[in-house]
Amino acid sequence: MNIFLIGPMAAGKSTIGKALAKTLKLQFFDSDAEIEKRCGADIAWIFDVEGEQGFRQRETAILDELTNKKGIVLATGGGVVLASGNRSMLGGRGIVIYLQASVEQQLARTEKDKKRPLLQTDNPRLRLESLHKQRSPLYEELADIILRTNSHSIHSVVSDIVKQLDDLKGK
Repeated sequence: MNIFLIGPMAAGKSTIGKALAKTLKLQFFDSDAEIEKRCGADIAWIFDVEGEQGFRQRETAILDELTNKKGIVLATGGGVVLASGNRSMLGGRGIVIYLQASVEQQLARTEKDKKRPLLQTDNPRLRLESLHKQRSPLYEELADIILRTNSHSIHSVVSDIVKQLDDLKGK
């Protein structure tokens, strides 16, 4: 069983993914961390040098490799759903869980974060609202499970996921 976590930046995909993998005794991967590890540079630098298109190409290559593994939990980048090929890989190779977060929660969680290239703007709220409008329908269409992460503890979200996974298996 593969579990893929999708959703906006700062929804908790990496944090929840690590806890979920530990609970289910699966291996955890973070696609952004894998890109950084292999490039020897952070995402912001890749965006600066290669632009968003260059980053997205790297993201698709890593996604293809990771989604072909078995028995993993994968935290994806927020924009992974933009490419139809990525959506096909995710939907066809595992269970997709959309972790929802409000724009307010995203703002609070990213307030001091200077490593998110898409938020290096004069109006981060406007950017997050625009991203939400563009990406939310894609997340919803792809997801097998949808969970809101606002003000829920990591343990609570992981417990909800495990219960819903059990429900899916029972079908």
